[in-house]
This record gives sequence, C-alpha cells and structure tokens, in this order.
Amino acid sequence: MTTETKKYNKWIVILSIAIPLVVAILFGVKIDAELPIFLPPIYATINGFTALLLIAAIFAVKNKKVKLHEKLMKTAIVFSVLFLVMYVAYHMTSDSTKYEGTGIFRTMYFVILISHIVLSIAVIPFVLITFVRAITNNIELHKKIARITFPLWLYVAITGVIVYLMISPYY
Repeated sequence: MTTETKKYNKWIVILSIAIPLVVAILFGVKIDAELPIFLPPIYATINGFTALLLIAAIFAVKNKKVKLHEKLMKTAIVFSVLFLVMYVAYHMTSDSTKYEGTGIFRTMYFVILISHIVLSIAVIPFVLITFVRAITNNIELHKKIARITFPLWLYVAITGVIVYLMISPYY
C-alpha cells in the first residue's frame, strides 16, 4: 500500500464517520430562521439528477468515454454534497414532517425511508473508496468496488425522490 493510498484511506475513514455524525448532531440543532425557499422539492430534484448522472456515467464508461464518465461522476458527487447541505439546512430550520398515510402505504413508506437512511450512511465509504481508486488510477480495483457502489448509490438517489413524493402531500 502506497503512502498516498494510506493518506486517502485515513480520510475515507474520517469522512465515513464524521459525515453521518455531524448530520445527526445538526439534526438536533434548531435555528430560528425561515429559509427564503422551500428546499424539499429542490433537494429531491437534485437526488433525481444524481440518479440520472449515475446512469449516464455507466453508459459513458461502457461506451469507452472515460473522460465523460469522470465528469459525470464528479458532478454526481457534487450533487450529493449539495443535497446533503440543503437537507441539513432544511431540517435545522424546519420541523420534521410526519407521514400521515395509512395501511400498506405507511408500511411501504417506512421500509423505503429506513432502507434509504441506512444505505445513505453505508454508501459513503463505498463512494469515497471508488473515487479514490479512480483518481489513483487503480482501475481494476475501481471497477470491482464500483459494481457494489453503483447500485447502492443509485438506490439511495432514487429512494430519496420516492420518499419526497410520498411525504410531499403532508408538508
């Protein structure tokens, strides 16, 4: 293992722990401020675009358009960070909305929501490792982990939109 890889691995561990921890802490912080815009449809749209970027990136790399793949993936990462910032900002300035659906829809909502939350935390180290393997030109290991990262990240992006659509009537 190279010194560069060790340095990246240290950051992967730090960020994989720090991001969910900071988000959890900030969820408990309430700021008495009203945002000038209603963020949930915006960050749900960003999740949707992230899903589209991930799919486009897969098509690009399968068609040997590596530079396009790289740009799409970096954009997907930026969109995910942007989503997270908006999501935290919204929850720091607004009360959580309760899902009021009943029956099978209520069960479906919570199954999707819980799996979305758990996998959104679990995917962080996968995204970081996959990215590091790409930027350090460790392409074979990049491909290997990307086969796991892609469906996890795509699921998180798509279920983020589904969760929003299911809860949006109750805002």
